Amino acid sequence: MIKQIAVFLENREGRVSECCKVLKDANVNLRSMSIADTKEFGILRLITSDNDVAMKALKGAGFLASIVELVALEVPDKSGALAEMLIELYEGGINIEYMYSFAGENGHAQIGFKTNTPETAVAILEKAGAKVL
Repeated sequence: MIKQIAVFLENREGRVSECCKVLKDANVNLRSMSIADTKEFGILRLITSDNDVAMKALKGAGFLASIVELVALEVPDKSGALAEMLIELYEGGINIEYMYSFAGENGHAQIGFKTNTPETAVAILEKAGAKVL
């Protein structure tokens, strides 16, 4: 499991850059970022170099943020590798709420996803031979 920060943002011009500036000023490195939006608000999902410092800085600047646990795994850089793991999860009854990738090492992508049954998801992935982070 890895920890992600979810930041709720008003959907207005410049709000993402304001959030990123707060993290820059706190000397926090962004490892991954994903944005989902609606007409009124957005959810900025971040994986950072230091979640504790990031949370303190964000809350100090007035951002509404929370920590969310994600299941994370490494997927080899080959055709069908992610599909194989997703099939295993589907066949094990795992529902994925959202998913995104982030920089990996040695020719592997790292994938994080949110599910309401993380322990079961981890067990299925480990049984399938996945490298769970």
